[in-house]
Amino acid sequence: MNIKYIFGSILAIPLLPLMYLQGKKIKTSVPKLPEAKGINGLSSASSEKTLRMLTIGESTIAGVGVSTHQEGFTGSLANELANELKTNIDWKVYAKSGYTAKRVKEKIINLITEKSIDFIVIGLGGNDAFELNTPKKWNRDVRELIKSIRHKFKGVPIVFINMPPIKEFPAFTSLIKFTIGNLVNILGKELETIVKDFEQVYYYAREINCVDLIERLNLKIEPADFFSDGVHPSKTTYQIWAKDVSNFITQSKEIKNALQHQI
Repeated sequence: MNIKYIFGSILAIPLLPLMYLQGKKIKTSVPKLPEAKGINGLSSASSEKTLRMLTIGESTIAGVGVSTHQEGFTGSLANELANELKTNIDWKVYAKSGYTAKRVKEKIINLITEKSIDFIVIGLGGNDAFELNTPKKWNRDVRELIKSIRHKFKGVPIVFINMPPIKEFPAFTSLIKFTIGNLVNILGKELETIVKDFEQVYYYAREINCVDLIERLNLKIEPADFFSDGVHPSKTTYQIWAKDVSNFITQSKEIKNALQHQI
């Protein structure tokens, strides 16, 4: 039983009508951006070795906010990993804007045509929070997703990236930032416990914070530069986020060893 979720739900119930109205207003005011094009590519490190990477998830993995996946999260992550691991990264994206963990499991996993891959990166959580899915449902859906991937690709390392920083979204009202932002944090904590039950499944649990990223990575940008439409990342953000996730992967001995074992 998640006490924080129960307490938050009690507080949120009287506010649901207001949240609904605010949500409708945000939906009409935020431009509907298309998903990125070019779902596969190769980041070359001029190496004889190649790692095959799949990225799976919701709108951020689908590259909403940029024109091509090469300049989105997946292409940027592949470039960073190729540089750090001195290995070519052959990548492909399987993602859809608006998808929850359950929809990814039901509608995407069966579409994967690859017979053999080396590792998977997953970005989810925002839509599960927007749909007010409970920690219990999220737990069940994520476990089912992992199991379906494991059935298709036995023993392949899986990395879940950070939950989306809903509290940072400029387009959102304070009420929605508070309620949905707190829920996404609760789902993130749930994900931390889930991955512990599976071998070679990892989660980058660090909460995304614009000011923290600017200071940690010594960036010369403002928090407003992180978003393309007030909700989705900009091209610059995808590159920054990918670099941070790459650092997490390459600085974790366990994950790095798992990847090198795949080469």
